[in-house]
Amino acid sequence: MINTIVVVGRLTKDPVIRYTPKSGAAVCTFTLAVNRDFTNKDGEREADFINIVAWKKTGENAANFLKKGSLVGIHGRLQTRNYEGDNGRRVYVAEVIAERIQYFDKREVQGGQAAGTFPSDNDAPREQAYTNNYADVGVPIEISEADLPF
Repeated sequence: MINTIVVVGRLTKDPVIRYTPKSGAAVCTFTLAVNRDFTNKDGEREADFINIVAWKKTGENAANFLKKGSLVGIHGRLQTRNYEGDNGRRVYVAEVIAERIQYFDKREVQGGQAAGTFPSDNDAPREQAYTNNYADVGVPIEISEADLPF
């Protein structure tokens, strides 16, 4: 199955970082405002507000380098969960679990780091052999008349 989400938008407020009580893993949450591709009847663009969750090193980097208004790209997966609310009713939540965060603002981010991709816990070097499956496309083929079936 495929579960991949890519969104680009601006943070609506500064990210919030917390640490899990048992393992101490960092978890950073923020909301991204993502403009729709079309305008409403008044000619204005509406936005969707998407909850983002970044774990461990990705979350720590987001908390350290992002702030309200930062333009970022998020590559991750959609996750749903539910819980019982204070009033006893079931609450359903959909959020994007960020696997990679790309910083798009031109200015430098906090701490003197240049803009770019924040490393994630999944960023292990990957080597892939390149195979050009189309190397022979457009190359003339020699066929003799004896090879033709008619």
